[in-house]
Amino acid sequence: MVTTGKNSNYVFVVPVNKELDLKKAATSVDEKKIEMLHLKDLLKTTGYVRGGCSPVGMKKLFPTVIDISASDKDFIYVSGGKIGVQLKIDPDDLISLINGKYEDIKK
Repeated sequence: MVTTGKNSNYVFVVPVNKELDLKKAATSVDEKKIEMLHLKDLLKTTGYVRGGCSPVGMKKLFPTVIDISASDKDFIYVSGGKIGVQLKIDPDDLISLINGKYEDIKK
């Protein structure tokens, strides 16, 4: 979960063994600069706690980008919205569900 600092928030999904590239991520949503959402703002913004933040079921449907590496997978795992709960899903189904898109956003 990232923010522009001007009340614009975005969700980015990257492989667990990779890191979000903030510059690539910003470009993918036509922003000049983004930063990680402060932990103190996570619950009130998303409805989720750290470690349980999911691209599915947030308080609001935020623009979401999934790393392009997921596009050729039969399924991926994302947080199920609770610590320790995972959701196995076809990435194309996830894209449809959250009205997301694929982009190269990892380092």
